[in-house]
Amino acid sequence: MNNDSDHISSSEKKHTFSNLLSFFSDRRDSHEEGRFMRSDEKVNNVIEQSDFISRDLSWLRFNERVLDQAQNPERNVFDRLKFLAITSSNLDEFFTIRIGSLYNYLDYGKERVDYSSLREVPFRKTLFKAAQQFVKEQHDCYNQQLVPLFEEHRFRLANIADLDGEEQQKVSDYFDRTVYPMLTPMLYDYTHVFPVLLAKVLIFGVITQTAETTSADDRKLSFVQLPPNLPRFYVIERDEEILFLPIENIVREYITKLYRNVDIVSVNLFRIMRNGDFSLDESDDIEAGLIDEIKQKIKNRRLGRVVRVEIEPGLDNELLNLLKKRWEIDDYNVFRTDGFLDYTAFWQIIKHPEFKDQIPPIHPPVPPLGLGKERNNDIFEVMRERDIMLHHPYNNFEPVLQLLEQAAEDPNVLSIKLTIYRLAKKSRVTEALLRAAENGKHVAVLFEVKARFDEENNIREAQRLQKAGCFVIYGIGLLKTHTKLLLIVRNEGDRVVRYAHMSSGNYNEETSRLYTDIGILTTNEEYTHDISEFFNVITGHSLPSEYRNLITAPRDMRKKLIELITCEADNARQGLDSGICIKINSLEDREVIEELYKASQAGVKIRLIVRGICCLRPGRNGLSENITVRSIVGDFLEHSRLFYFHNNGNPLVYGGSADVMVRSFDRRIESLFALVDERVRQEAIHMLAYNLRDNVNAYELKEDGSYIKCTEDSQNNPFNIHKEFFNVTMEEVMEARLFGPDIADPTDTVCNIATEKEE
Repeated sequence: MNNDSDHISSSEKKHTFSNLLSFFSDRRDSHEEGRFMRSDEKVNNVIEQSDFISRDLSWLRFNERVLDQAQNPERNVFDRLKFLAITSSNLDEFFTIRIGSLYNYLDYGKERVDYSSLREVPFRKTLFKAAQQFVKEQHDCYNQQLVPLFEEHRFRLANIADLDGEEQQKVSDYFDRTVYPMLTPMLYDYTHVFPVLLAKVLIFGVITQTAETTSADDRKLSFVQLPPNLPRFYVIERDEEILFLPIENIVREYITKLYRNVDIVSVNLFRIMRNGDFSLDESDDIEAGLIDEIKQKIKNRRLGRVVRVEIEPGLDNELLNLLKKRWEIDDYNVFRTDGFLDYTAFWQIIKHPEFKDQIPPIHPPVPPLGLGKERNNDIFEVMRERDIMLHHPYNNFEPVLQLLEQAAEDPNVLSIKLTIYRLAKKSRVTEALLRAAENGKHVAVLFEVKARFDEENNIREAQRLQKAGCFVIYGIGLLKTHTKLLLIVRNEGDRVVRYAHMSSGNYNEETSRLYTDIGILTTNEEYTHDISEFFNVITGHSLPSEYRNLITAPRDMRKKLIELITCEADNARQGLDSGICIKINSLEDREVIEELYKASQAGVKIRLIVRGICCLRPGRNGLSENITVRSIVGDFLEHSRLFYFHNNGNPLVYGGSADVMVRSFDRRIESLFALVDERVRQEAIHMLAYNLRDNVNAYELKEDGSYIKCTEDSQNNPFNIHKEFFNVTMEEVMEARLFGPDIADPTDTVCNIATEKEE
């Protein structure tokens, strides 16, 4: 595989664009050419026969459900642009990580068999076809559904020709003062190395020739990268409308100022994505060099192999062919834009102050059922009385922040321990820990610096804490610490009391307003004993014989979940009441899926609520007739994890940080916690019941891997959990049931599946 820093031998005679293309045309073709490829019909047959759904194809289906929000005419244009931008951001990460991971196999000749039963080469073709189709749907949504709405909302995307003389002069001045000094043409020929082109930025490929040129052989190629720290749009505010002028239109208009005394043949806009999937190298002293290694890996993302090229219409074919040969890609990797390049830019429009009043407001949080109000004078006193279930964003994250901030100032608090995976940019959590350290308390933080794309922020925050005197652990070897636990030790005269918080979500006050998560505030000694033991394991050298209410990974989580599933299957075979209801982000682990299949065949009713990836195939005869899968996609990102096992009418319910994935069980430090308090457990059951009732944000997974949106019918009013959870009463909570002889299946009675024609 080529490296962008490679350069052409000086023995080559011609310094021309055409000869560069000829040179690359003679190099070896990509490794896939000439290999046996199955026909589309055979590939589809293999996929359909598999008892498992491809993880990556399932993820694309998830992004389709996000795009469906952008296509919803009941949302206003700014809300729809938001979801379109999210799909674009999601797709960027998908190519950076998942497609990047696939190329780690392709480029180095390693074998890989997908859950769809396809090997790496035919799977690449299938996956890219699906991605190309998705991008076409994105462009159709933008061009046909959203652009026609711009005018009535008093804005539009503009070209230079749309501006009057005074406005054009302002744009020209902006280019001269701000943009021009930041642009650097990078020539590529036999005496100049191929430049390092950055991912996720707009790039112009410019072909030039001198006025005396008589042959295409004398053309030159250079690249101009648009600075990512400049706004994507130059904004012009008129009395009657707002014009958003893309920066690429400005640069294209004035690019001749970069090329004096030569003729510009063509100016071609494109954007690339690179493989950003890296893993840490194993070594005996990994902790000693962990931070340096992570920093180097972050830098290396700039040089990862190119996995996608987005191009504008009419891009020069000679240039495109050169890029394809240079980066060893083919037409599957090339995505042709029909409308706009990189929809993430629309965040600038969405956040423009003029449209602030048109952004749908977020419902203010309500007090937790067990707390009475969001902030109490003494959070310690309230926690000693009872366990408190927090359900974000319906409940504020404030009680958790209050707990930390009060602990930081309380002279009776002896120590604070917690795990951190992602933080807000201006984190109150960090500030509380710094104050606690300044006040002489023992602060121990397991800071996961390997949290993808947050590595730099986490390293910076961790080093701030370390300099303040906190005991900081930078992860545990090759494992990612994904569990979310907080433990506070307080001296209360005649005894020492431990206060704990356990959660499915991060200690991030910003995302807590957008993600659905659960958390428990508790002084239950069984919980706090387990958490103390857990911290001893991850900060020292301890191997507890057994936790009372925690299930941990990578130690025994898969084994324990399989035991719980098997128990339900045994109950069903004996004619006892049984049932399983699980709400997670992703379902991918093959061993657990196979046990769910066996439980279904034993007669266990299984209701799965899986927001994103789901590799389980529901409703297949002889395999999974008793399993239904639904996905909730709407105003909030569903992030909570709950596991319910009916246990013959004495339910076992767990919450926590783990999804049902190989990485969660084998490569992460995770925890699930049993909900032992009856009221808290009932609140969790009620959450699951509401999720099964939703007929506004829900999509049902069909046996063939496709999803169909649920809609209300004439007998059922719209039931939107992203609204209903703000109005929950304790009476409703205590009445909630999931399984039993007298409990109707909520998915049968409430969710009316829309027909293909209606969709």
